[in-house]
Amino acid sequence: MKLCVIIPLCALFTLTQQGPPQDQCVCDLTNSEKAFPHAKLSTVEDNASKCNININPKKTLELESLMLGLERRLPQLQEDVSVLERENDSELYGALSLLVIENELTEIKKLIKKLNMTTQGHHRLTTDTNDQLKDLITEMAKLEKYDTLQVVKRKQAHERLKKGLRPTSQPTQPPHGICPHGRFLNITGPRIYTAGEYPGSYMYGAWGRDPKPEVGKENWYWLVMLTSSNIYANYVRLYSSLSSLIVGVSGPGNIEIHSSNPTTNTVQGPNVVLYGGALYYNCYKKYAVCRFNLTTKTATTMQLPEGTRFNSKGNFCNLDACYSYTDLDLATDESGVWVIYTTSQDFGNLVLSKVEEGEPPTLNQTWHTSVFKQGVSNTFMACGVLYATRYVSKEVEEIFYSFDTSTEVEKFNIGIFIKKMSPNIYSLNYSPVDQMLHAYCDSFMVSYKVVFG
Repeated sequence: MKLCVIIPLCALFTLTQQGPPQDQCVCDLTNSEKAFPHAKLSTVEDNASKCNININPKKTLELESLMLGLERRLPQLQEDVSVLERENDSELYGALSLLVIENELTEIKKLIKKLNMTTQGHHRLTTDTNDQLKDLITEMAKLEKYDTLQVVKRKQAHERLKKGLRPTSQPTQPPHGICPHGRFLNITGPRIYTAGEYPGSYMYGAWGRDPKPEVGKENWYWLVMLTSSNIYANYVRLYSSLSSLIVGVSGPGNIEIHSSNPTTNTVQGPNVVLYGGALYYNCYKKYAVCRFNLTTKTATTMQLPEGTRFNSKGNFCNLDACYSYTDLDLATDESGVWVIYTTSQDFGNLVLSKVEEGEPPTLNQTWHTSVFKQGVSNTFMACGVLYATRYVSKEVEEIFYSFDTSTEVEKFNIGIFIKKMSPNIYSLNYSPVDQMLHAYCDSFMVSYKVVFG
């Protein structure tokens, strides 16, 4: 019985193995859609990139800076003419006044010539770019026909929906001390962007205004460039107005600290300020602050505490590297001069001290913070409050930290952003005269408006 069952099964298996193989199935796929024009898309992308390169904030800022310089220069000329009319004695005084007015007119003519050339260049650029944009819009409209699945249209609708649902967040308000301007709210600008007299020549330096100027020098600007190895400087360059600085005409010229560079009492590092007709800076190869009187041409020093980091051992840093010889940062605000540094006793955290005027200057009250200096890219003072910045990207710097000397309250969540024109800010000085923040960035001079309220 069992044998009868086994034999048919074996026979069935044998027949199955000997059967003919099945035929393979082949399908032809025909695409009725036109081939996507990848070459045309690449051309559109290239043209868009060229537009972004040609039209950038630097173009607008160049024109704004020239206009601002002309705006400030013209009232000064009018005042000079009025003085001549009132006090002209037809002799020596009149001749000297006419010479001053002649120099003013020469600078104004240079400024107007540069302004006209810049305006004409911008007009041509605007016309060309407008034509390019029309072509780009036409080409993109043609390319959208290939989006048969409507991916782009759905993405655009999704972005509009997200934008409509996004909540409006209130900005973090930084702390403030006793400030005549009110609360520190924001930084706007840049307001000024110029290469000045030596475009691209000196990467490190500092510039700004004297918060306590001598009589007759209320509108002057100063500039210190590190002319030796991007580390040292031996003079301060002066300009009689903002427009003079922008067009690169230094009437007062240079005031030398020493004929040699570098040597005793010359400048080391980019963090320099001018206050009360005297230059404050890191002395050459010393953990000390130098004060150079521009009138008497004399230098005095103020020693910092033992253990202060110097000679590029306590620098500011960004994400990739540190800024050389930024051990000492000098700052000015409504109350005078400050020095920011670090010591081995503070384990690399920022230390802030008030500097009192005098020859020599003296160190007054000192505050110790809990922010690590190498996590900071720069500092400045405003109304007795220390603010620290950090590098976010090549385009953005963030004011993230504050220390209020009146309350000793620290905050790490300020969240105010600075729009940069160059990747690196080597010095940052606040001017209480006009509430401007002056930055020196890769040989360019940039200024921002500090908004109080």
